Amino acid sequence: MNLTGIHHLTAISAAIKDNRRFYTQVLGMRLVKRSVNQDDVSSYHLFYADAKGSPGTDLTFFDWPAPKERRGTRSITLTCLRVTGRDTLAWWAARLTELGVRHDDMVERDGRLTLAFEDPEGQRLALVDDGGQGDPPVVWDRSPVPAERQIRGLGPIMMSVPILEPTDVLLTQVLNMREVRNYVQAGNDVHVFEMGGRGPHAELHVAVEPSLPQARQGAGAVHHVAFRTPDADYDAWAERLNEFSVPNSGKVDRFWFRSLYTREPNGVLFEIASDGPGFGVDEDLATLGEKVVLPPFLEPDRERIVANLKAID
Repeated sequence: MNLTGIHHLTAISAAIKDNRRFYTQVLGMRLVKRSVNQDDVSSYHLFYADAKGSPGTDLTFFDWPAPKERRGTRSITLTCLRVTGRDTLAWWAARLTELGVRHDDMVERDGRLTLAFEDPEGQRLALVDDGGQGDPPVVWDRSPVPAERQIRGLGPIMMSVPILEPTDVLLTQVLNMREVRNYVQAGNDVHVFEMGGRGPHAELHVAVEPSLPQARQGAGAVHHVAFRTPDADYDAWAERLNEFSVPNSGKVDRFWFRSLYTREPNGVLFEIASDGPGFGVDEDLATLGEKVVLPPFLEPDRERIVANLKAID
């Protein structure tokens, strides 16, 4: 039983209207689900992805009026977005420059060409050449980005820990990841753990950075990363976490997928999420993300919930 890759990543925004503009108009991703945080219905939960919200393509944001994050260890420090080819990265470098988005030079990192930049709130992102690996992209025909240049999905994801061993135990002995290589970045060792699906869409990079202070979440920070499981394995993962006495949330039905949450020993929040049923279960694929959609258990409170949400269009 193996996890198959990155399912989604959820981050924090304190400027959700500007956030929507950046991810749809600058990065060309589709807003596929306009909903609320199911544990805090006063805030939006926006999902950006490919044309149909395929698992592995979702970059999502909680709308929280938080101060800016304090960067440090015990946190997720970089979210990579996959594209294909040097010429596509060069195209993106020119686009970001034209749109006034500061970015680093294109460099090779862990054997892959990478273009690092930040969103307006300091969310650390990088476009990475995936060599065509991963699920074929589902092109969004209304994106401002040409089809051949569109973001294909998520991964790798990088996190920082002060000490590797306890995180390594969870990753390898419980979650069945395997360490496949390591490299050095900014003088620190980075360990690459691979899931069942091979390639950048199925990698977690763990940087060991004991000299950093502990991070404090806020705007521009990542809240959690979710790993993919086939629907048929979801119940078995719930049993496995309990068999290994890993503290966890128990089964959580998010309606569009099912979740399990656990905080790894260094403090980073992990989620295991099922591939289905998907975002088309309650909306027509042609109009995804155009209106506020709530899971059935929140529908009785729709009027109150929607009245408290700010305009983002």
